[in-house]
Amino acid sequence: MTPPAGAAAFIADLGWAGDIVPLAGDASFRRYFRILAGDRRAVLMDAPPPHEDPRPFIGVATWLTTHGFPAPVIIGADLDRGLVLLEDFGDARMREAIDEDPGQTVALYERAVDLLIELRRHPAGPLEPYDRAMLHREAALLVEWYCPAVGIDADVAGYRAAWDAVFDHALAAEPVTVLRDYHAENLMLLGEDRTLGLLDFQDALAGHPAYDLVSLLQDARRDVEPAIEAAMLARYRAATGVGDEFHDAYHVLGAQRNAKIVGIFTRLWQRDGKPRYPALCPRVWAYLEQDLAAPVLAPVAAWFDANIPRDRRGDPLALSA
Repeated sequence: MTPPAGAAAFIADLGWAGDIVPLAGDASFRRYFRILAGDRRAVLMDAPPPHEDPRPFIGVATWLTTHGFPAPVIIGADLDRGLVLLEDFGDARMREAIDEDPGQTVALYERAVDLLIELRRHPAGPLEPYDRAMLHREAALLVEWYCPAVGIDADVAGYRAAWDAVFDHALAAEPVTVLRDYHAENLMLLGEDRTLGLLDFQDALAGHPAYDLVSLLQDARRDVEPAIEAAMLARYRAATGVGDEFHDAYHVLGAQRNAKIVGIFTRLWQRDGKPRYPALCPRVWAYLEQDLAAPVLAPVAAWFDANIPRDRRGDPLALSA
């Protein structure tokens, strides 16, 4: 976590000369540093080309703030170097707040659901579509990475056909901005009133509003109690008036997202040398099996039953030993 070349000059040119201290990395090539300039704080994003491009983040952040949503203000950017100086949302995350005081769980999840309800009221921003081709590409990560890792020669053509039979339910007639990584570790608590702040939305697309809801309620990084998931789904449905077709979309997108995540976590271990991710896969498999039990997913559930035995659904690192 050494600051990138040119970082000191970049922040100085913006009037933020100060100390640069490591803040965090993530599953991508992006890194984050906190700038300490007297009593002021800011965050430096290092999104190094050619691996990363900060333009999508800046574009989505601008759209969100323009429409009244709590994204960090962009202080300045050097696109050639992949450097972006952002408003600092602090260190209080929804995840840790719940871990420290479980009594806040319902209230914080309600707040997160209500933000998605408000987001639904706006047509999608100027984003690429979350279309059938993208859904297929993402779902395919499971057969590309997980299945070989655990010694399974899967029926790839049958896998695609099974998903194709259900993806009509995942395509929105009126797309909304889908942030795509909307969960407790990317939701910050801001100020004394602890309003939510949004992070990690650079991969946003125009798609179905159920996607971010399932991202929140089937969180790959923490267990969400079934009662909380059910209550938050009911809250969303009551506020928006959506019918059973939304329930079907929720489970189709949940299964698709969880299959994708199992593939991504396997890839992070095998390709990128990040062995902590496979240990999260058993939780993701549990969510995936929950979604596969929905009647709308019968073709996909049949493929899984025929191709991946129950005892081969888990931590790919452990299962490959």
